[in-house]
Amino acid sequence: REWNINGLPSDSFSKENGIIVQNSRRWPLMIDPQNQANKWIKNMEQKSNLSICKLTDDNLNRSLENSIQFGYPVILENVGTDIDASLDSLLMKQTFKQSGVLSIKLGDNVVPYQDSFRFYITTRLRNPHYLPEISSKVVLLNFMITNEGLEEQLLALVVLKEKPDLEEERAKLIVQSYNNKKKLKEIEDQILDILRTSEGEILEDEAAIDVLSRSKMVSNEISEKQVEAEKTEAKLEETRQSYQPIAKHSSMLFFILEKLGAIDVMYQYSLNWFINLFLQAIETAEENEFINQRIDNLKETFTYSYYSNVCRSLFEKDKLLFSFLLAIRILASEEKIDIRQYYFLISPSTALETSTTSKKDRNPCPEWLSESNWSRIRELSQLSAFRDLASEFGSDDIFWKKIYDSSNPHKESFPPRWVDVGPLQKLCILKCLREDKMIDAIRDFTAQSLGKEFIEPPPFDLMKSFNDSVSTSPLIFVLPGTDPMSNLMKFAETRAKLDSMKIISLGQGQGLIAEVAIDEAQRLGHWVLLQNCHLAPSWMPTLEKLCEFMESKKGREMIHPSFRLWLTSYPSPAFPQTILQN
Repeated sequence: REWNINGLPSDSFSKENGIIVQNSRRWPLMIDPQNQANKWIKNMEQKSNLSICKLTDDNLNRSLENSIQFGYPVILENVGTDIDASLDSLLMKQTFKQSGVLSIKLGDNVVPYQDSFRFYITTRLRNPHYLPEISSKVVLLNFMITNEGLEEQLLALVVLKEKPDLEEERAKLIVQSYNNKKKLKEIEDQILDILRTSEGEILEDEAAIDVLSRSKMVSNEISEKQVEAEKTEAKLEETRQSYQPIAKHSSMLFFILEKLGAIDVMYQYSLNWFINLFLQAIETAEENEFINQRIDNLKETFTYSYYSNVCRSLFEKDKLLFSFLLAIRILASEEKIDIRQYYFLISPSTALETSTTSKKDRNPCPEWLSESNWSRIRELSQLSAFRDLASEFGSDDIFWKKIYDSSNPHKESFPPRWVDVGPLQKLCILKCLREDKMIDAIRDFTAQSLGKEFIEPPPFDLMKSFNDSVSTSPLIFVLPGTDPMSNLMKFAETRAKLDSMKIISLGQGQGLIAEVAIDEAQRLGHWVLLQNCHLAPSWMPTLEKLCEFMESKKGREMIHPSFRLWLTSYPSPAFPQTILQN
């Protein structure tokens, strides 16, 4: 309960991770792309003088030495795939006695070591590869958010917006329940301590009897309160669960984003960005007094807002793929399709041996149907919905040949016995006959499943992107594509920023010039454009550090609200993921 109050997701996977963090003999290195573990550790250790460090900090060793000496916890944030070798003694807990004092060597210094010291390490990388010499020194934990954990978070957010009194009362009950159970545990420990320390006959010890009597009264009172609290919490939870469909739907949408990073390294999205989009949809969705209709409105508004915002960051060639993936995931979550048919659709064809003795396995139309097409049909026939396709194909060859010869095969009528198959099943058959027309067929399938607006991405609107931006996060043009320079120059002129705008093409020796320009523009509210970030991979850690400062509390207070940092870059693995996500 205490961990959940401090921000740890309530799913069993996260709880198991929490138990390992608390009990492991090695320090935890947490894979934390959504910042869940980071938030939990900071809330849990905030009263213990937690020191927050990064490997790029100039005073990293000094902070570690102070924390080790006084027994304060340390969290080392945003590490990459390498960890400084000077920290090896700390990772391996190589303590020793010096003049009777437990100590550890950190760099060239020997530091007194307190047993209460705790060390946490987090990385924002989604799929890091650590060499054995690092992974053997720490306990690697995957804190990527689970479907169950995200559903619970989104449910809490939507109920807080829709029924604030309900969610606030539930939050109070959770804290009250935690405090009640904590008091009961303290009473049990107190009783056990009395029994352990009591000398002689305990019934003759008046002080012990008095403490035991008072403990029993308090325990009974707390137990009664706890029973009532649990009854009330159960009633609230029943009402709360009526919003579960929108939480489940939205959670599914987030995990589509996780797949996009495999298409291009520049497709990175943070959980905070997704949650902000979700909250905006709750505000803008049409109100309705009936919960079921309100949930439908929320789904419709959020799904299209999500689609529009993600499309804005995708290359043109990937937008239809994203729409198709969105349609498949929504239909699968509503159990309207057989996911095995989808797997057939996206899998490469497997050549099946054609028996020379079995007549049913032979190609019935060799004059126009190739053996590779026939092999796909036989493969598809292994699925239950298509079990008669291969055996009956020859009797419907007139219809199939018309589809095979058509310039628009996805629009042709199927044979009578296959006319009622679903849209995804039609795609599977079309893959067997005319794979060259799959793009057009997928476009029609997506429009039929989600609506025409999901195959017509909104045109890029620089003004809208600017209005959605803030001074503490950069705006990124991912190349190749339409040259953004002319549009940006015209836009800067309309905002009276063209004359003061600094344009720097990154390359050798330009990093320091860019830092000075950014510092000046942040104070004066000007704009800075850094071109070709992919040509300066060695300067990217510095850019990441500058952007982290912009998002910090000090940065938000110092930076002029009119300041904007514009970046252009080709896809590059060196480009910081944290900048892309935010």
